[in-house]
Amino acid sequence: MKQSPLVIATDVSKALPVTDDKTLSILQNISLEIFSGESVAITGASGSGKTTLLGLLAGLDTASSGEVMLFDQALSQLDEDQRAALRLGQVGFVFQSFHLMNNLSALENVMLPLELDTHSELSHSQIRQLASEALQGVGLAARINHRPNQLSGGEQQRVALARAFVTRPAVLFADEPTGNLDSHTGQDIISLLFALQQQHDTTLIMVTHDDKLAEKCEKQYRLADGKLVHDDAPSAH
Repeated sequence: MKQSPLVIATDVSKALPVTDDKTLSILQNISLEIFSGESVAITGASGSGKTTLLGLLAGLDTASSGEVMLFDQALSQLDEDQRAALRLGQVGFVFQSFHLMNNLSALENVMLPLELDTHSELSHSQIRQLASEALQGVGLAARINHRPNQLSGGEQQRVALARAFVTRPAVLFADEPTGNLDSHTGQDIISLLFALQQQHDTTLIMVTHDDKLAEKCEKQYRLADGKLVHDDAPSAH
């Protein structure tokens, strides 16, 4: 028996008001299903609505019409706090611009999502240990006390990966995770991302304009002018 999808979008549209009588359509009638453990790429040209779609699927934003289901919850039925509670410990994020706290060390940055989980029964020393192991897993054992401004771009993105995976999320949303890195460093980060995804059996939903990167995913959805133009058959990996 096939499991039910982890993320479902049904006829999702997003429009923003430009003037009193005009709206700007960003996404139109998007429908897709993503199952547990899958790696999925959302591709398309700049301005095609990729990041907007990612935000809707993650519950960071709400659709103008249609419905997004995440973990069997209809996101339109939840307010912002309830959506945040749903994501807590279950959803990880990796962004193009790292989003690290500059006043915290690498270790403290990775500890943050564990410390924010008010339902967690982990002690401070257990959180420290988990964060330390996560940094070791991304090859940064020697840099745990460095602050972001003391790290290269590639190292900062490794910290971001450690932070994203430290909670063992069911889903990881990645928005152009190599966008700010040179091609060699980007390759390293992608190899690491897929290794961590497989190690933890995490569902990966990634926005990218890089077709070669998209091809590494099991499933690809392509956006053009806010519409899904096609989704490719799963590639064999």
